[in-house]
Amino acid sequence: MDQRPGRPVSETALHHGTATKPRLTRAALGMALCATLLVVACLASLAIGPVRVPPRQVVTILLDALVGQRSASGAALRETVIVLDIRLPRTLLGLLVGSGIATAGAVMQGIFRNPLADPGLIGVSNGAALAAVIWIVLGAHVADLLPPMLADAGLPLVSFLGALFATVTLYLIATYQGRTSVPTMLFAGIAIGALASAGTGIMIFMASDQQLRDFTFWSFGSLGGATWRKVLAALPFMLFLALIASRLGRPLDALALGEAEAFHVGVDVQRTKRVAIAGIAAGAGAAVAVAGVIGFIGLVVPHLVRLALGPAHRTLLPATALLGGALLLGADVIARTIASPAELPLGVVTAALGAPFFIGLLMRRRGALFG
Repeated sequence: MDQRPGRPVSETALHHGTATKPRLTRAALGMALCATLLVVACLASLAIGPVRVPPRQVVTILLDALVGQRSASGAALRETVIVLDIRLPRTLLGLLVGSGIATAGAVMQGIFRNPLADPGLIGVSNGAALAAVIWIVLGAHVADLLPPMLADAGLPLVSFLGALFATVTLYLIATYQGRTSVPTMLFAGIAIGALASAGTGIMIFMASDQQLRDFTFWSFGSLGGATWRKVLAALPFMLFLALIASRLGRPLDALALGEAEAFHVGVDVQRTKRVAIAGIAAGAGAAVAVAGVIGFIGLVVPHLVRLALGPAHRTLLPATALLGGALLLGADVIARTIASPAELPLGVVTAALGAPFFIGLLMRRRGALFG
């Protein structure tokens, strides 16, 4: 059957304009709490490091920068350079990456109607990792022939293209006669991920010791190489994901009841899937491209928000974006301070924090998983 949106048959509970006042109050309080956590995390990211800058001074430096002023000399100049030129791009990149991964995870869980879905599940991260290791092992000769700016952008660019290629391949496999099968998409994503992992293993086998160290560092994820160029490179993709997510609240709520039910309340199911996949590819692919493979944020954050604020996506998606940015910045502060002056890979910290939650989630859902 060609699924096209029918005329909405009724204003049901799917339309959350009927939400009660207590629910609105709870959602508003939850959003305010997430926004507060994000502000605190940003301030901590700017203030904490090998050189501690008092939060009040951080605020002063930022306000002065907004009106075009910078401290001229002495210790204040050093702290201004640290905050504005080193930590600010890192903080903004962490905010974009954390929000993007978490939002992509929430959208994926809504499309798959599976709370265990994660951006890495459909092979996006594996595709990006394969492209990255190919560039690290074989791209050195190509980089010598490119302009310096383009050579510097080689690794993030090819890793994004790898993620995009994996997503497009997945979509083509899972789509037949204009219809996209979610189960086929899930199985194809697992197969593409396994194939990309095999290719990555072959390239690692061929790599030199230095190339292997470079790939290992990238694959664990890090914000250590944050620059304004990376921030500007990731920003359009994250804005694209945010724009899509802002329009998916009601369709994802309807899809939670099933595709047939969503169709009967006027949701274009196939179009919703295509738009969601494009947003997931943009957000998750760009995040992997600029920060490496960072796991569990896309899985854990939507669950935390869902437990606190409920499953309505019009609240879940923006709150997930705020909390995702806050948690990734918090993990980054831990990564660069717990073993100072050394810096732990960010993916190791998020895995250490997220894996216990994931195990607890599986234990809680054992009954459902075993039927």
